[in-house]
Amino acid sequence: MHHEGGCHCGRLRYRFSGPLRDIAHCHCSICRRVSGGLVTTWITRPASAFHWTKGTPARYDSSSHCARYFCGNCGAHLALVTDLSPDSVDVTIASLDHPERAPADRHIWTDSRLPWLHLDEHLPQEPQESL
Repeated sequence: MHHEGGCHCGRLRYRFSGPLRDIAHCHCSICRRVSGGLVTTWITRPASAFHWTKGTPARYDSSSHCARYFCGNCGAHLALVTDLSPDSVDVTIASLDHPERAPADRHIWTDSRLPWLHLDEHLPQEPQESL
């Protein structure tokens, strides 16, 4: 099955194949700062299953081991690649054409969670992220 998504202005589009699983609400402070949101929800897919179908994203190295990809026009944060898992790509669920089809199955980096945020409390929680 193929899934597609893109940025707000439409300059960037992507597609990936495979099931909608391995989806996590990330609570890390870097995701908060980069996105401006309280949490960023990601799906992890094999890098070989993901490709850009329109445009070339801008890149921001948010740490020594993590590159984030976004639209240089509208600023939408779309994907990241980390040296910790070089054969995969993480894609923002909110940028999917149908994000309603991709519920999260866990929380990650809960050590950084904002104490007043309560979101899907029934899901498993990882103090950091287990790879």
